Amino acid sequence: QVRLVESGGGLVQAGGSLRLSCAISGAIYSINTMSWYRQAPGQQRELVAALTSSSTTNYADSVKGRFTISRDNAKNMVYLQMNSLKPEDTAVYYCYTKLTPYGGGSRLFTYWGQGTQVTVSS
Repeated sequence: QVRLVESGGGLVQAGGSLRLSCAISGAIYSINTMSWYRQAPGQQRELVAALTSSSTTNYADSVKGRFTISRDNAKNMVYLQMNSLKPEDTAVYYCYTKLTPYGGGSRLFTYWGQGTQVTVSS
């Protein structure tokens, strides 16, 4: 069974930095995409950053130049370095992946982590 566990959230002042980590474990054959989403109270969940197996990245306009997504393929880890944080970055951040587990053939399956709270004070 595939499991995603996020860590690194917390409370930080505006202008500060945080680094989120997501550990992906289980019977994984290959990982296609690793992403970070966030959901603020009363808002829809939105894509923050994505990183494909070919190293293509995609960022929300609101975080470009401030956030960086990276991965460690050997450890099945994905990171989100968040700099110059703003109060509007406050949200629960979720790790998301598309991958093929062992025994999954060529199909892609999607998985979510449980989320980690990021709070940016003004």
